[in-house]
Amino acid sequence: MNILIKNGTIVTSQNTYQLDILLKDGIISAIGDIILNDETIDFDINAKGFYIFPGGVDPHVHMHLTTAAGYTSDNFDSGAKAALSGGTTSLIDFVTPKRGQSIIEALHLRKEDAKNSQIEYEFHVSPVEWDENTEKEILHCIEKEGIKSFKVYMAYKNNIGLDDKDIFKVMQVVGKAGGIVTVHAELGDEIERLRNQFAENGNISPQFHPLSRLGEMESEAVKKVIEMAAKANCPVYIVHVSTKESIDYIRKAQQIGQKVYAETCPHYLLLDDSNYIGNFDQTSPFVISPPLRKKADQEALWKAIADGTIRTIGTDHCPFNLSQKRFGIDDFRKIPNGAGGVEHRLALLYTFGVLQNRLTLNRFVDLVSTSPAKIFNLYPKKGEIAIGSDADLVIWNPKAEQTISVKTHHQNCDNDIFEGFKTIGKLQYVILKGEIYCDNSKK
Repeated sequence: MNILIKNGTIVTSQNTYQLDILLKDGIISAIGDIILNDETIDFDINAKGFYIFPGGVDPHVHMHLTTAAGYTSDNFDSGAKAALSGGTTSLIDFVTPKRGQSIIEALHLRKEDAKNSQIEYEFHVSPVEWDENTEKEILHCIEKEGIKSFKVYMAYKNNIGLDDKDIFKVMQVVGKAGGIVTVHAELGDEIERLRNQFAENGNISPQFHPLSRLGEMESEAVKKVIEMAAKANCPVYIVHVSTKESIDYIRKAQQIGQKVYAETCPHYLLLDDSNYIGNFDQTSPFVISPPLRKKADQEALWKAIADGTIRTIGTDHCPFNLSQKRFGIDDFRKIPNGAGGVEHRLALLYTFGVLQNRLTLNRFVDLVSTSPAKIFNLYPKKGEIAIGSDADLVIWNPKAEQTISVKTHHQNCDNDIFEGFKTIGKLQYVILKGEIYCDNSKK
């Protein structure tokens, strides 16, 4: 399909300007004052009054993730629909082997899970143990599969987490091979001790979830992982950063030139720990890890976004239905951790970031698209509006208003942590691989 987009305002991470865009054969073919000769145009879009963004890149989602409470409520099909409905055209998910399973086997099985996805996806691969095969399997992923991002967990040591010495080994191998290690940074041993202590004393409701995963348990883990990465000479990407103290450590490392990248999520910017006050069905949807923090942490995160300390906004999209959350109704430790958000990322950040003068339009594009594409080797195919880049575009109506509701969202979940949030700004079109996926022009 050939598509001509006229009269829109193109917004990239660096520039804002008005020119036409021609899309051919799934890529951006031309940008400028386009005069057509014998070109056949299948679809003509008048984007006057609208912004044109590169399609969103969400670097942190969990589709079809298995847990004791069953799979996450979104698989790669429903999750892709939710993502595209919110302006995200590329996802980075995870390969998490079982202990004793080959990383390569787990990767191939995960590709099978995702084979019918409408959306483009990549993977981070998680070594969950260190044995005689781990190094060669990591190198196979880098050299044969084109995967350069490897996620390690400092928490969840009973199933997928690694001890510090094994994390350091992963960093040494990945750093030397030119990859990057992404890290879930929480002090797992201390967390388990507190969780068990609360449960033994009969404190089993969701309000004890944040009390068992204190902010210092994240920030001290962040400090530790930065030190390990420096010794291993390995770039490190710290996921879902949620505390002021974590930001302080990250900023100091960046100031001395260490390759430390920070991600946060919309829920840490817009929600706080008051959401753990109430009955089980009210509070359990907010059981995520790390937990929601204080308003002071929110302000520190917004400041870190403004000064560039935080490079990306992911969602950690990992939704569960209430029936699954109730798996832990008698013990908060059994509540599956996670919530949805892939559909709302752009609208929330535009409304509460751009429109409240916390960030510019160009910074917005950088956070949700360009920086994740650059960090994870998708750029310039993704995250950019340039000749030769993939024709993944969002045409954005800056004045449209909507209210987030479980009744109208696209994720396959019967709850929504952003229920009732009023947003300004909504996609008018989503173009995926040069094809129009979503057209709200007639709605």
